[in-house]
Amino acid sequence: MLDGRYTAVVDRFEEDLAVVLLEDDGETVDETVLDRERLPEDGRHAGAVLTLELSDEEVVDITYDEGETVDRSERAQRRFDELSQRPPSREDDSDTS
Repeated sequence: MLDGRYTAVVDRFEEDLAVVLLEDDGETVDETVLDRERLPEDGRHAGAVLTLELSDEEVVDITYDEGETVDRSERAQRRFDELSQRPPSREDDSDTS
């Protein structure tokens, strides 16, 4: 891990540990494991978007980004909804000809 500020996403929990993916320009660049209790209370769920600050490869600050968490969740739901729609069958296409 490099020092600096990262967008981080809570990927999953393994008992009392949170696996957090670190992003740089929208790409996952690393992951870290933190005690669940170190996360902000409202950010203790999978998919929570955080801002994580590292110094000397240690986490020095974590904040929850509610707006970005909601935005990502809504985008994912829209993609799921689009993918779950049944494409028209050949029979449906011939009805319009």
